[in-house]
Amino acid sequence: MIDDATKEILRRRANYLCEYCHSPERISTTRFTVDHLIPKSIGGSDELNNLALACRRCNERRYNFVAGYDPETKAIVPLFNPRQQIWSDHFLWSVNGRTIIGVTPTGRATCKRLDINDERYSEDDSIRSARGFWIQAGLHPPKEDPTGK
Repeated sequence: MIDDATKEILRRRANYLCEYCHSPERISTTRFTVDHLIPKSIGGSDELNNLALACRRCNERRYNFVAGYDPETKAIVPLFNPRQQIWSDHFLWSVNGRTIIGVTPTGRATCKRLDINDERYSEDDSIRSARGFWIQAGLHPPKEDPTGK
């Protein structure tokens, strides 16, 4: 069980953003969840370097996967790890700010595994639509911190 003090450390470290899709926690009706980068079910720990802040949808879609399929190279590659990698090295925002584009095998595999852009749904019924509202409200896209996270 992760205590409240550790959760607050995670939230601050992540700048109150999902460490995968960069959704802002302040627009969520519930606090974001703690994701184990190496799931406990396969030997992961509750140590800070194994924890990430994740919105519920990313956490549920990541489940206990640590690798994914890159549709471009056809390779199985590790999913994005915010403790070891910089978000902007693997992802960028589309010009309109509604879509996250994976620019590396890890980025593409993470986008696919987490269905980060709700590709299965129409634009109106997806996270892309919500991002459009966040843009109008001045809450998106998030400003990167100096570490590129």
